[in-house]
Amino acid sequence: MDFSLSEEQQLVADTIGSFAREVLLPKYAHWDRHELFPREQFLAMGDIGLLGLRVSEAHGGQDMDAVTAGVAMEAAARGDFNCCYGILIACFAGEILGCYGDDAVKAEWLPAMVSGEKIICTCLTEPQSGSDVAGIRTRAVRDGDDYIISGEKASITLVMAGDAGIVFAKTDPAAGAKGVTAFLVPFDLPGVSRAPYSDLGSRGIVRGSLFFDEVRVPARYRIGDEGAAFSRVMQTFDYTRALIGLMCLGAAQASLSETVEYLKSRQSFGQPLSRYQGVSFPVADWAAKMEMARWLCFRTLWLRDREMPHTAEAAMCKMQCPDIAVGAIHECLLLHGHYGYTKDYLQEQRLRDVIGQQIADGTTQIQKLIVSREIFGRDFA
Repeated sequence: MDFSLSEEQQLVADTIGSFAREVLLPKYAHWDRHELFPREQFLAMGDIGLLGLRVSEAHGGQDMDAVTAGVAMEAAARGDFNCCYGILIACFAGEILGCYGDDAVKAEWLPAMVSGEKIICTCLTEPQSGSDVAGIRTRAVRDGDDYIISGEKASITLVMAGDAGIVFAKTDPAAGAKGVTAFLVPFDLPGVSRAPYSDLGSRGIVRGSLFFDEVRVPARYRIGDEGAAFSRVMQTFDYTRALIGLMCLGAAQASLSETVEYLKSRQSFGQPLSRYQGVSFPVADWAAKMEMARWLCFRTLWLRDREMPHTAEAAMCKMQCPDIAVGAIHECLLLHGHYGYTKDYLQEQRLRDVIGQQIADGTTQIQKLIVSREIFGRDFA
């Protein structure tokens, strides 16, 4: 076992860490307060390669291994948790479109995504089906050299700022999961419309619903073969769930670091608050939980780089890390006393933001189901 970062990985951690502190963190609250999409931050992330972690060099990306991409994600999350959604979705698109898309479509869209000029959303969830990917109702019907897509997608991250989406639709409704096909759908096509949400947190990721009213999409925008999308999206989730874990833990690490400095500087009865065990012990507890979870995420990414099974580990990352991060940030808010309940500190925003990942990309209950199936086998779980 080797738990050290390589020289290249340490350089990534240092570079992205500085970028997070100097560029992302100072405006983290701004986008939330004004409910604005952080366009300038996406362009800045594009400039330093954060939106091309899993995109080939031929299309302007970094083509990083999974562990190094996780190092970058964790470092960026210490600055702006919400900007990390852009990194996460770009990794998803880089995996799906980069591996299975038409060459001309990749050449058209991936470099623009890597630079931050274009945003490609992941369009999977529907009003009646979230974790039940096989139950989606959006239809794609072949019509000559095109497909006609009709249906509705819900809870789509970055949809109000997006330029296109990787849309999952049924090409064979009777085939269940084997009837799901993926398409890249530009949002400026006739028949595409959007509606925004008003969210508790993560306001800068401008979530919303997406509607397709007989949208005609050229067949070359199909990603891979008909009916092949379900297994591929599940394999990609095995990767992104570990990234989500590090994204949540990075935000919690930022809160914990801020809280440690606050507790050392604030006094009660002539002593720094950090000298009281009732204050310092909760910090120690959460630091231990976060460190254990962090290494689970990196081991999961290590397994992926070696093409070894990691479905259960990825689900464990998604099952535990958001809950641990929310608990740690909540504790940090309380340790700030009445100041923690104000917007003068970032604890309340991080709490609102990270809670969203207890729901997104598969709830804790779904992850437990996945882990149980991996342990017992499908016939016994």
